[in-house]
Amino acid sequence: MTHAASVHHTSTGVDNRKLGFWTFIGSECLLFGSLISTYLVYKGRSVRGPTPEEILNIPITSLSTFDLLMSSLAMVLALAAVTRGDKIWARVWLATTALLGAIFLGFQAYEFTTFVHEGLTLQVNLFGSTFFVLTGFHGGHVAIGVIWLLTLLVRSFQGKLGPEKAMNVEVAGLYWHFVDVVWIVIFTVVYLLR
Repeated sequence: MTHAASVHHTSTGVDNRKLGFWTFIGSECLLFGSLISTYLVYKGRSVRGPTPEEILNIPITSLSTFDLLMSSLAMVLALAAVTRGDKIWARVWLATTALLGAIFLGFQAYEFTTFVHEGLTLQVNLFGSTFFVLTGFHGGHVAIGVIWLLTLLVRSFQGKLGPEKAMNVEVAGLYWHFVDVVWIVIFTVVYLLR
């Protein structure tokens, strides 16, 4: 099968895998939009227990945000390396992206553990409920992305991730960048807006 025969274009001229994934991202926007809206609707409604001002650690979360943003850069470099057929750098950048995602998850686990020890749980107040659901769903998406990246890395070591498979990395990149953009919104709404 030639490369031209394996391209799957829609009537729009866009690869059907990419178009399908953009549709999926649209549905994810609705999910995160509803979670963020719920957080904003209930913001400041429950004053019992730890409040955001008492518990949020903006310097630590800023560091984890920087980490996640750098993972987007690594993802761009991974796609460029796969596209040009550079197996070594493709592996380096895929592994770097996955590692940075795992570090972000480590920051989130530290934050969640610290908050629980300080008395903030899902049940204590509306802030705890909306905070843990919103950031927890995002963390779940990051974890899925890390697994996806590690799968691509394994495929690379198996010799199954050359330039002809660059669309697989591009679609994974769309997901990864979406997760990063969602975090920027969450970070702004939850941590920075008072």
